[in-house]
Amino acid sequence: MAPPPPPAQPPRYHPTEGRPERRSPRLMTGIAITALTLVALVGLVVLLTWLSIRPKGLNYTIEEAQVHGLNASQTHLNASFDLVFKAYNPNHRISVYYDSIEVSVLYSDQQTLAFDVVEPFYQPSRNVTRLESKPVARTVPLLSSVSRDLKYEKSSGEIGGLVVRVKARIRFKLGSWRSSHYVLRALCFPIVLHLDSSKAFERVGCDADI
Repeated sequence: MAPPPPPAQPPRYHPTEGRPERRSPRLMTGIAITALTLVALVGLVVLLTWLSIRPKGLNYTIEEAQVHGLNASQTHLNASFDLVFKAYNPNHRISVYYDSIEVSVLYSDQQTLAFDVVEPFYQPSRNVTRLESKPVARTVPLLSSVSRDLKYEKSSGEIGGLVVRVKARIRFKLGSWRSSHYVLRALCFPIVLHLDSSKAFERVGCDADI
């Protein structure tokens, strides 16, 4: 008769078997410190780059301005404006992308009379660009005080107290580097439009801020 088989051995227990490997606290700390150091270095490089190439102020003027078909009733306004801007980029190495441009004509900064959107464009360094804008007012509701003042000024032959507001989304370019978007705002005033075309328009400077 054959001898009985030996009893089965119980499975050996391995403490780490079936458990996720635990990383050393020193390793995790080192990874965190390395990541923070890289983020700080990238931020420092971006800051130093920006400080070294910080753009000079962009300059804007309105060279020409006219109004046509001005008709101000007691309640509404119809008119079209022709504006010619001069945009000057004085920077030696930095060019500018104008991705969107909005132009508004206001009366004494009380009420918006007309609005226009100008086509986006790219401006190289040390460049002067002339831009045309044609804001239009179509049956724009008027404040009673604005209606009264516009009628009086029309009878005098000139429209004063106008303000032109420009809002643009721009980016700066240096070599292959491009910045994120910035919002440029410019106010051009005071603007006086002569209804007599024989009288020349006087150039108006703009206060620009980024």
